[in-house]
Amino acid sequence: MALGLPATGLLMLVAGMAGFIDAIAGGGGLLTVPALALAGLDPVGAVATNKLSGTFGTASATFAFARAGHLDFKPIWPLGMACAGGAIAGAALLTLLPRAILQAAMPIVLIVVAGYFALSPRFGDIDGAPRLSRLGFSLGIAPLVAFYDGIFGPGAGSLYMIGFVGLLGYGAVRATAHTKFANFASNLASLLTLAASGHIVWQLGLLMGAAQYCGARLGAHATLRAGARLIRPLLILICCALAVRIALTPGNPIADLLRDLWRAAGVDGSR
Repeated sequence: MALGLPATGLLMLVAGMAGFIDAIAGGGGLLTVPALALAGLDPVGAVATNKLSGTFGTASATFAFARAGHLDFKPIWPLGMACAGGAIAGAALLTLLPRAILQAAMPIVLIVVAGYFALSPRFGDIDGAPRLSRLGFSLGIAPLVAFYDGIFGPGAGSLYMIGFVGLLGYGAVRATAHTKFANFASNLASLLTLAASGHIVWQLGLLMGAAQYCGARLGAHATLRAGARLIRPLLILICCALAVRIALTPGNPIADLLRDLWRAAGVDGSR
């Protein structure tokens, strides 16, 4: 698929913005997946190409947090392997399973996540008491989020965040750093799984990936400077925006229900 320079440049700009947002609160796919679809990619191609560009962004943020001392790769390799395994399973089923149930459930889940971060006193820059061991989280919770990331994706970062904050008691910056690592592992595994599918637009994905890499570096540095003051409101905003965006996507059962209710109200009002 060949796009002109203006369209490619616009997609790179969107990817850079997505990388910045993704590094802070997740949800960059809210920008890039619809942009790729508008550029003419089919739904699977948009998700697959987004995995390529998103891998650059999550890699950039992950290594920025590691350099700042918020990640130690040696003790968290089981988390990476578990996320990779879950994402491979999800990506392998991407073209086979209907996503209507996920599309209907995710807006509700994301609103709950936003409410949690808005009201939770545990969300700050200081670590709290864990409710689950790191190994238990790596083997029980992370693969489920990674599976969702492989098969659909939007909001996965928010689900990782609520796990790191609510279950492991991590502070805002530490939770964000580990979320980026988990996202990187699931993105990379999804990308490798989808590489042979023929759905990835490689040239476009690499150009967007370069832009997303730069945006993610800026976002990671902003997170390190501002901490929970920046992460909390942006995370709540992204969760709500994602919920609305997914709920109103054509083909989503919620969107269909709202359309039917709107039509019914119009008919009743005309009588």
